[in-house]
Amino acid sequence: MSKVVKRMMIDDLREKIGDRRDLLVLDTSKMDALSDNKLRMELRAKGITLCTVKNSLARVALREGDIETEGSVFAGPSVLAWGCEDVVALARELVSYAKKIEKFEIKGATVDGQLVDSKGVTAISKGPSRLELIGQISGLLLSPGAKLAGALLGPGGTIAGQLKAMSESEEGGDAA
Repeated sequence: MSKVVKRMMIDDLREKIGDRRDLLVLDTSKMDALSDNKLRMELRAKGITLCTVKNSLARVALREGDIETEGSVFAGPSVLAWGCEDVVALARELVSYAKKIEKFEIKGATVDGQLVDSKGVTAISKGPSRLELIGQISGLLLSPGAKLAGALLGPGGTIAGQLKAMSESEEGGDAA
């Protein structure tokens, strides 16, 4: 393969990946063609893209995007996967497929440009998603304000209730 063709393939892969830094590296080579096609169609419907790559060209394309490529993740047949709202959702989806399909293997991932092995991908899939983390953080940020409001409103509400009870008892006493 000439350098010009290799450069065109690297540029094409860079264009497909874009500015994404969260990718999963898979091995679907042991799957038969029908199962592989079915898997790709199901994942495409969920917004996940699979792209079979040549390892040497993928390493160059990813390095150009400041993504770490050293290690055994890019050994043997490789398929890059990206999509979903965040890397946790992507990892959850693909780990669930790896449990169902024994010939489907997750080799690793790049999370924010850092290389992670297959055990790390499984650990990521068990963590909270981006939206869950945002909800937890906003809950933590709002809890001191809610406690302060409760502390300020609590005694005032008690006094208002006592005053109301006293005025009702005085009105009841005047009527008798």
